[in-house]
Amino acid sequence: MDTYQTILSLRSVRQFDLSRPIDEATLQRIVQAGRMSGSSKDSQPWWFIVVTDRATLAALSRTGDYAQHLAGAAFALAIVFDPKFYRGEFDSGRTAQNMMLAAWNEGIGSCIASIHHEDDGKAVLGVPGELRLQHIISFGYPLPGKQSISAAPKRARKPLDEIVMKERWSKR
Repeated sequence: MDTYQTILSLRSVRQFDLSRPIDEATLQRIVQAGRMSGSSKDSQPWWFIVVTDRATLAALSRTGDYAQHLAGAAFALAIVFDPKFYRGEFDSGRTAQNMMLAAWNEGIGSCIASIHHEDDGKAVLGVPGELRLQHIISFGYPLPGKQSISAAPKRARKPLDEIVMKERWSKR
Protein backbone atom coordinates (compact mmCIF):
# COMPACT_ATOMS: atom_id res chain seq x y z
CA MET A 1 0.00 0.00 0.00
CA ASP A 2 1.36 3.47 -0.73
CA THR A 3 1.83 5.96 2.09
CA TYR A 4 -1.12 8.17 1.20
CA GLN A 5 -3.51 5.21 0.98
CA THR A 6 -2.21 3.93 4.33
CA ILE A 7 -2.97 7.30 5.93
CA LEU A 8 -6.44 7.53 4.37
CA SER A 9 -7.45 4.00 5.35
CA LEU A 10 -6.05 3.87 8.91
CA ARG A 11 -8.72 2.83 11.44
CA SER A 12 -8.66 2.02 15.13
CA VAL A 13 -8.91 -1.72 15.70
CA ARG A 14 -9.96 -2.98 19.12
CA GLN A 15 -10.54 -6.68 18.47
CA PHE A 16 -7.68 -8.85 17.36
CA ASP A 17 -7.23 -12.28 15.80
CA LEU A 18 -4.85 -13.96 18.25
CA SER A 19 -4.67 -17.06 16.04
CA ARG A 20 -2.42 -14.99 13.74
CA PRO A 21 0.89 -14.33 15.49
CA ILE A 22 2.99 -11.32 14.54
CA ASP A 23 6.51 -12.33 13.60
CA GLU A 24 9.50 -10.69 15.24
CA ALA A 25 10.70 -9.00 12.04
CA THR A 26 7.35 -7.24 11.59
CA LEU A 27 7.28 -6.17 15.24
CA GLN A 28 10.78 -4.74 14.84
CA ARG A 29 9.71 -2.80 11.72
CA ILE A 30 6.88 -1.22 13.73
CA VAL A 31 9.23 -0.25 16.57
CA GLN A 32 11.80 1.04 14.06
CA ALA A 33 9.12 3.29 12.52
CA GLY A 34 8.63 4.80 15.97
CA ARG A 35 12.34 5.21 16.56
CA MET A 36 12.74 7.06 13.26
CA SER A 37 10.08 9.66 14.14
CA GLY A 38 11.15 13.25 14.25
CA SER A 39 11.50 14.99 17.58
CA SER A 40 12.28 18.51 18.77
CA LYS A 41 16.01 19.14 18.45
CA ASP A 42 16.34 15.39 17.67
CA SER A 43 16.04 14.76 21.42
CA GLN A 44 14.22 11.42 20.99
CA PRO A 45 12.69 11.79 24.47
CA TRP A 46 10.98 8.39 24.43
CA TRP A 47 11.43 4.78 25.36
CA PHE A 48 9.25 1.91 24.14
CA ILE A 49 8.19 -1.10 26.19
CA VAL A 50 7.02 -4.07 24.12
CA VAL A 51 4.48 -6.13 26.05
CA THR A 52 3.41 -9.63 24.94
CA ASP A 53 2.67 -11.29 28.29
CA ARG A 54 -1.08 -11.98 28.56
CA ALA A 55 -1.23 -11.21 32.30
CA THR A 56 0.61 -7.91 31.85
CA LEU A 57 -1.66 -6.93 28.96
CA ALA A 58 -4.70 -7.70 31.13
CA ALA A 59 -3.30 -5.60 34.00
CA LEU A 60 -2.59 -2.70 31.63
CA SER A 61 -6.15 -2.89 30.29
CA ARG A 62 -7.32 -1.75 33.73
CA THR A 63 -5.13 1.37 33.80
CA GLY A 64 -7.21 3.42 31.37
CA ASP A 65 -10.93 4.12 31.31
CA TYR A 66 -11.20 2.76 27.75
CA ALA A 67 -8.13 0.54 27.60
CA GLN A 68 -9.86 -2.86 27.60
CA HIS A 69 -8.61 -3.61 24.08
CA LEU A 70 -5.07 -4.01 25.47
CA ALA A 71 -6.09 -7.33 27.05
CA GLY A 72 -6.87 -8.84 23.65
CA ALA A 73 -3.86 -7.51 21.74
CA ALA A 74 -1.13 -9.64 20.20
CA PHE A 75 1.27 -7.12 21.73
CA ALA A 76 1.27 -3.58 23.04
CA LEU A 77 3.77 -0.77 22.91
CA ALA A 78 3.99 1.57 25.86
CA ILE A 79 5.48 4.95 25.07
CA VAL A 80 7.38 6.43 28.01
CA PHE A 81 8.75 9.94 27.74
CA ASP A 82 10.81 12.35 29.77
CA PRO A 83 8.76 15.47 30.59
CA LYS A 84 11.95 17.53 30.99
CA PHE A 85 12.38 17.56 27.23
CA TYR A 86 10.69 20.32 25.32
CA ARG A 87 7.70 18.93 23.42
CA GLY A 88 8.13 15.37 24.75
CA GLU A 89 4.39 14.82 24.81
CA PHE A 90 3.93 16.07 21.25
CA ASP A 91 6.88 14.03 20.00
CA SER A 92 5.45 10.92 21.65
CA GLY A 93 2.31 11.43 19.58
CA ARG A 94 4.40 11.60 16.44
CA THR A 95 6.11 8.32 17.23
CA ALA A 96 2.76 6.68 18.04
CA GLN A 97 1.32 7.69 14.67
CA ASN A 98 4.40 6.38 12.84
CA MET A 99 4.10 3.00 14.53
CA MET A 100 0.36 2.76 13.87
CA LEU A 101 0.81 3.62 10.19
CA ALA A 102 3.69 1.14 9.79
CA ALA A 103 1.53 -1.57 11.37
CA TRP A 104 -1.50 -0.77 9.19
CA ASN A 105 0.72 -0.97 6.12
CA GLU A 106 1.46 -4.58 7.17
CA GLY A 107 -2.26 -5.32 7.70
CA ILE A 108 -1.93 -5.04 11.48
CA GLY A 109 -4.50 -3.00 13.39
CA SER A 110 -3.88 -0.84 16.42
CA CYS A 111 -5.59 1.42 18.91
CA ILE A 112 -4.27 4.01 21.36
CA ALA A 113 -5.19 3.58 25.01
CA SER A 114 -4.97 6.65 27.20
CA ILE A 115 -3.61 5.71 30.61
CA HIS A 116 -5.93 7.62 32.95
CA HIS A 117 -4.43 5.89 35.99
CA GLU A 118 -0.83 6.61 35.11
CA ASP A 119 0.68 5.58 38.45
CA ASP A 120 -1.01 2.17 38.13
CA GLY A 121 0.33 1.72 34.60
CA LYS A 122 3.81 2.76 35.65
CA ALA A 123 3.68 0.27 38.53
CA VAL A 124 2.72 -2.58 36.17
CA LEU A 125 5.65 -1.80 33.88
CA GLY A 126 8.19 -0.61 36.46
CA VAL A 127 8.46 2.87 34.93
CA PRO A 128 10.33 5.37 37.15
CA GLY A 129 8.14 8.00 38.81
CA GLU A 130 9.74 11.02 37.14
CA LEU A 131 8.87 9.75 33.63
CA ARG A 132 5.47 9.87 31.91
CA LEU A 133 3.32 7.02 30.63
CA GLN A 134 0.26 8.49 28.98
CA HIS A 135 -0.41 6.09 26.13
CA ILE A 136 -0.10 2.43 25.26
CA ILE A 137 -0.94 1.12 21.79
CA SER A 138 -2.51 -2.30 21.22
CA PHE A 139 -1.53 -4.18 18.04
CA GLY A 140 -2.75 -7.29 16.28
CA TYR A 141 -4.28 -8.59 13.10
CA PRO A 142 -7.92 -7.48 12.96
CA LEU A 143 -10.60 -10.09 13.37
CA PRO A 144 -12.02 -10.92 9.94
CA GLY A 145 -14.82 -8.63 8.88
CA LYS A 146 -15.49 -4.95 9.23
CA GLN A 147 -12.12 -4.01 10.77
CA SER A 148 -9.94 -5.15 7.87
CA ILE A 149 -8.23 -2.72 5.52
CA SER A 150 -10.38 -3.69 2.55
CA ALA A 151 -13.61 -3.51 4.55
CA ALA A 152 -12.91 -0.21 6.30
CA PRO A 153 -15.85 2.10 5.68
CA LYS A 154 -15.41 5.59 4.35
CA ARG A 155 -15.16 8.04 7.21
CA ALA A 156 -17.24 11.15 7.29
CA ARG A 157 -14.89 14.09 7.29
CA LYS A 158 -15.56 17.78 7.14
CA PRO A 159 -14.89 19.25 3.71
CA LEU A 160 -11.51 20.94 3.39
CA ASP A 161 -13.15 24.30 2.74
CA GLU A 162 -14.66 24.12 6.25
CA ILE A 163 -11.34 23.57 8.01
CA VAL A 164 -8.68 25.19 5.81
CA MET A 165 -8.10 28.94 5.71
CA LYS A 166 -5.53 30.85 3.73
CA GLU A 167 -3.19 33.46 5.13
CA ARG A 168 -5.27 34.24 8.27
CA TRP A 169 -8.19 33.12 10.38
CA SER A 170 -11.55 33.67 8.72
CA LYS A 171 -14.50 32.44 10.73
CA ARG A 172 -17.24 31.31 8.38
